[in-house]
Amino acid sequence: MSKGKVCLAYSGGLDTSIILAWLLEQGYEVVAFLANIGQEEDFEAAREKALKIGATKFIVSDVRKEFVEEVLFPAVQVNAIYENVYLLGTSLARPVIAKAQIEVAEQEGCFAVAHGCTGKGNDQVRFELSFYALKPDVVCIAPWRDPEFFERFAGRNDLLNYAAEKDIPVAQTKAKPWSTDENMAHISFEAGILEDPNTTPPKDMWKLTVDPEDAPDKPEFFDVYFEKGKPVKLVLEDKTEVTDPVEIFLTANAIARRNGVGRIDIVENRFIGIKSRGCYETPGLTLLRTTHIDLEGLTVDREVRSIRDTFVTPTYSKLLYNGLYFTPEGEYVRTMIQPSQNTVNGVVRAKAYKGNVYNLGRYSETEKLYDATESSMDELTGFHPQEAGGFITTQAIRIKKYGESVREKGEFLGL
Repeated sequence: MSKGKVCLAYSGGLDTSIILAWLLEQGYEVVAFLANIGQEEDFEAAREKALKIGATKFIVSDVRKEFVEEVLFPAVQVNAIYENVYLLGTSLARPVIAKAQIEVAEQEGCFAVAHGCTGKGNDQVRFELSFYALKPDVVCIAPWRDPEFFERFAGRNDLLNYAAEKDIPVAQTKAKPWSTDENMAHISFEAGILEDPNTTPPKDMWKLTVDPEDAPDKPEFFDVYFEKGKPVKLVLEDKTEVTDPVEIFLTANAIARRNGVGRIDIVENRFIGIKSRGCYETPGLTLLRTTHIDLEGLTVDREVRSIRDTFVTPTYSKLLYNGLYFTPEGEYVRTMIQPSQNTVNGVVRAKAYKGNVYNLGRYSETEKLYDATESSMDELTGFHPQEAGGFITTQAIRIKKYGESVREKGEFLGL
């Protein structure tokens, strides 16, 4: 007799294929769920594999549009980044996947959801906190925290051996023993040989981007149009215009990928308290974020930008990384993004070349915060130089007091 129906987040990869077989061994009926979030994957092959292993049903949810419009573009608006390097490609996808999985679980009458996240990683937190927010009464099955499971499968070799025994085809091999996670925004590489932070990733590991050394010797030019901080048009060298949000992102990906843009290799601090080494390719998001930051310099008030950069961006990024998207604080911080972006209207001219994005110029037809006359060294109109004297005098009041205090103590300021 079945113990009940479980909706498993199924990727078709090594871990979730083994977990699917294990859940069936435990007596559960399994609905295999796969989110189409822009990963380059053979969905039909995943379907065939899931059904062959024994899933009752296989369901794909296409969430690409929602991913771009509701998550990726707001991430561009806020310039989301974790620990000054990671553009949060995995983290950004989790709320969208979790929401779609709960919808499928409710639609199929599943009492529980399951995932293949490890017991040491961030994703278990991201998924489960999202599940409990979206459906507080849901049961969550996490095999990698179940002693019966992890004592049986102590490592990836055990998983690979089990897959071979059960004739379960997997892409991962003992020759390339790293774990990957891919979506429209990026791909991540972790585990295996990458766990030594001093091991250089092999050249054939990278999947999405051309090696910058092998990228074209000629730069590729393009223009990005923004309205209220969101990309609304991408114009290519041949004057082709792209305006659909998903196509804008895919086109940005294509430009960045063929020019080697978006690779990083970092040691980061996981929410759970462990440091981990991760390699990431985030091509299109790198391109859009770089051009967006450039346009903000022209169109955003100094103090607004300072407050946003000091509080909103790091807070949003940390909440997203830690899996706290569907929380009161997550909702609150997201409401702070748009007000800082209402003036971010204009165009950035740029080029991609050998692993980098270079901003070549920017302009706005509507925002007039920048005044060439005021800032010119060659004109005396607008701001008058003598007016700076009073500004310096008032700024110096407290600094003079500080200097006097130091001297009264018989000390001197030094470098």
